[in-house]
Amino acid sequence: MPIERKMSFLIGLILTFLLPLSMPAETEPLEGFASWYGGKFHGERTASGEVFDTNLLTAAHRTFPFGTLVKVTNLATDKSVIVRINDRGPFVQDRIIDLSKAAADAIGLTPMGVARVRLQIVQEVKPATFLTLQVASFSNPTNALRVKNRLTEAGLSPSIEKTEAGIHRVVLEHIPAEKIEETKARLAELGFPPPILRRR
Repeated sequence: MPIERKMSFLIGLILTFLLPLSMPAETEPLEGFASWYGGKFHGERTASGEVFDTNLLTAAHRTFPFGTLVKVTNLATDKSVIVRINDRGPFVQDRIIDLSKAAADAIGLTPMGVARVRLQIVQEVKPATFLTLQVASFSNPTNALRVKNRLTEAGLSPSIEKTEAGIHRVVLEHIPAEKIEETKARLAELGFPPPILRRR
């Protein structure tokens, strides 16, 4: 991940936990400058945990809860688009939202780079809670990879964490809280022992 995106990701996580995400929309500036991002960030993980797809109508905002739908109007072209907030940013003075390239294209912002916009919340949601299940841990990376492949074949999305002590943990990350019991049941069906529930 590029160093500047790592910084944005870390700042986004800090804002996620320290800022009041349920802040009423009327306390936010309704007009300001918007920019867009894509290219090298396509395929990178956003602050919400989603993989960024510059072809989708999404955006980064400093405080709106993830999943919030926002109507963005380019005041220069009078074109509007509805985007879903799934990232944190922009971290540049005077800018209030950072759009995916698809969203920027929709309102004629792409060639401008930066334009003054008006924001209007269409649908605000409560911040989602995401959890992690640790399925197994091994000192031998081959065993961890074997379990990871088995989970992948079962339709899950596992990853492997390596600790400083050389332990390889097979985990399922970014699981919505309401899906935890369903995921545990699926693991039991596959013959795995009860996983360890982690908050991050």
